[in-house]
Amino acid sequence: MKKFLKKRSKSKQQIPSRITNETVAEHRERILAGGRRFKYPMQYARHKLVINTIIVTIIAIILLVMFGWWQLYSVQNSSDFFYRVTRILPVPIAKVDGESVRYSDYLMYYTSSAHYLRQSEQLNLDSEDGQRQIGYIKRKSMDTVIADAYARKLARELNISVSGERVNKLIDEDRNTVDGRISQETYDTSALNILGWAPDEYRYDAKSKLLRQDVSYAIDSKADDLQKQVATLLKKNQDFDKILKKFDKDSKITSGISGMVPRTNRDGGLSAAAVKLKKGQVSSAVKTTTGDGYYFVKLLETNGSQISYAYIKVPLTEFSHRLEQLKKDGKVQEYISIVEDVKNNRR
Repeated sequence: MKKFLKKRSKSKQQIPSRITNETVAEHRERILAGGRRFKYPMQYARHKLVINTIIVTIIAIILLVMFGWWQLYSVQNSSDFFYRVTRILPVPIAKVDGESVRYSDYLMYYTSSAHYLRQSEQLNLDSEDGQRQIGYIKRKSMDTVIADAYARKLARELNISVSGERVNKLIDEDRNTVDGRISQETYDTSALNILGWAPDEYRYDAKSKLLRQDVSYAIDSKADDLQKQVATLLKKNQDFDKILKKFDKDSKITSGISGMVPRTNRDGGLSAAAVKLKKGQVSSAVKTTTGDGYYFVKLLETNGSQISYAYIKVPLTEFSHRLEQLKKDGKVQEYISIVEDVKNNRR
């Protein structure tokens, strides 16, 4: 007790009774020294907290990426949530000749086809037939987006682009139906109900089709030469059967008759071309909006609401040939497995 009192008395003696100009520096240093024992431990704790937060965040991101990878590439989750995620993040589902194929494009077509089967065909996708259909639409959707991605690659090389005006024109023409012209609101509602597509989605589809069409015509010099030969022969003789005999089977040129169809028939623009003709007259080469070839149309018969026409078709083959060659050369990689046989796929 005496030692404690002695020590305390000694401490009191060391503290100045009042602060003067001579003792202010000493007093300030003593106050700061007393605060340092609280400051340094707090700095250390805050530094450790930041490091721990960064580590936890990195681990969370890694786990999230692994979960997303598992859902997309293993489970092949096609939910609306993952569709929206892939529209924001450019996640690839395949690659064609070095060009990435976006997962969101695949899901857009796949979910649209599945929506149509459920809503319009009333098909139970969990049934055996439904599972077989799922395998089919997965394969078809994958082939579509791979072809579109390859077309985009060629379009950049050839400096080909599609304007918004052409997209608007295509959609505007699509609003003409057998029962008359429908409003834009009705068109949007129909696209949503039948295909599950919002306006930005069906516009994206229209632009992709137009771009692939332009590329297909641009690269197919063989088809262009053949259609010029057909055009020359038609100036001398408009008998389609005789003209067809002048070409061998390797040309793949065909002919046919439409039968009576609506004047606004959706056939890639053939009916629209035939309507402008007089009976027996033949059109010049028509590039269809389906992008499958050149057509020469002859009007056979017409009445108030229907027409009948004959046609010669010069098919486009170069785009498909190049794409098939890329597959044979191993330049097309798919990052998900698609099994079309229902016996091997019960998902």
